Amino acid sequence: MEHELDLIVIGWGKGGKTLAGTMARAGQRVAIIEASPDMYGGTCINIGCVPTKALIHDADIRPGNGFDPDYFDAAVLRRDKLTAAMRAKNFSMLDGLDSVITITGRASFISPRRIRVEAGEETLELEAKRIIINTGAVPTIPDLDGARIGGRIHDSTTLQHAPLPKTLVVVGGGYVGTEFASMFAHFGSKVTVLDRGARALKKEDEDVAAEVLEALNDVGVEVRVGASVKRIGQDTDSALVHYDQDGQVRSIEADAVLIALGRTPATGGLNLESAGIELTASGAIKVDGRMATTAEGVYALGDVNGGPQFTYVSLDDNRVVADAILGTGKRTTADRVAVPHTIFTTPPLARVGLSEDQARAQGLEIKVAVKKVAEIAAMPRPKIVGDARGIVKIVVDADSDRILGAALMHVDSQEVINLVALAMRQGVTSSTLRDSIFTHPSSTEALNEVPGSFAR
Repeated sequence: MEHELDLIVIGWGKGGKTLAGTMARAGQRVAIIEASPDMYGGTCINIGCVPTKALIHDADIRPGNGFDPDYFDAAVLRRDKLTAAMRAKNFSMLDGLDSVITITGRASFISPRRIRVEAGEETLELEAKRIIINTGAVPTIPDLDGARIGGRIHDSTTLQHAPLPKTLVVVGGGYVGTEFASMFAHFGSKVTVLDRGARALKKEDEDVAAEVLEALNDVGVEVRVGASVKRIGQDTDSALVHYDQDGQVRSIEADAVLIALGRTPATGGLNLESAGIELTASGAIKVDGRMATTAEGVYALGDVNGGPQFTYVSLDDNRVVADAILGTGKRTTADRVAVPHTIFTTPPLARVGLSEDQARAQGLEIKVAVKKVAEIAAMPRPKIVGDARGIVKIVVDADSDRILGAALMHVDSQEVINLVALAMRQGVTSSTLRDSIFTHPSSTEALNEVPGSFAR
């Protein structure tokens, strides 16, 4: 087997599985290795994007607003059926290709082109012309007393299958913490967010973050800022989080605690040093603009390489490497322009490009248009579906009228942001968006009105 392989892919994430299929269909002989059968298809479809958004959807459409653990259990069951179907489909898409070998086991490097796979009681040694590392990332757990996942202490994976807590403390007011706080509040939990910064969502402009926090407040979420967690304890009945705030030691009791402090590249156990693969200061695998590591013939795709932790970025990593192997080799990460992202609070916050704060920090001459959704006459859809909360904010170059960035918090913003991102990539001006013809009634129609209201 070792002399027949052209490519080994370690990890079944979006970039790796797509590249494995592409290479196999191009006539290459491929082995793809996944440590757990529960993770065929990668993080997104099993524990990340798809299952969490399924839960968020069910939380949003829940009748009533009381505490209802039976409803939550039914939502989890639907989530599990969805992910199981997608996992099986992802497995069959590669396992059904004659030139692909699928292996369940843990891989580690012996040398740059050779790996060992521990598969139950069996050990395999494989060698290939090229190796792809696609192992993703894992929740970051701080070095705090009691901060260990288990019992009533959770990360974003384990909380999805925990009993619905009547009270939940979220440690961290970033994107994951905010999204989960919104979701569990809509399921009926009483949620408190502890964030050590001066305000939650510190990467967003203050007026945009305020809209998100107001929406959280609408469902009873309490956000405590300047709260530095020092210790977490638990017993059979509850968990207790101790934190410093305003120079005082405080504590809060809850049924469950979610640690939401970001994700760390998953490199443990790979024995990267045996292959001469270097890490960055943050612990990610060091890569160049073509995803090549410091070991010749070895590439790293997705979250493990320290880039933006989005499944669609991993998919684009795949395009870069596919071009390096099968194409011209000209495509790099420098080709990426205007990569959007969305936080699926209710309503969702979608962003692309520069915020106002970032643009001013760079000394750019800008115009800013901003309106609350309830005040946008040309945008009836949020009012039709009964949720007119939110804000639309667009940052534009003052001289060229080209869009530098946008923040959209409203119904359907996860869709509309893609149009704004495309406009940015193609150099479409804000005036062109303003004068474009969009379907009615739609959330996109905000782009007919807001770009005509530049005030600063």
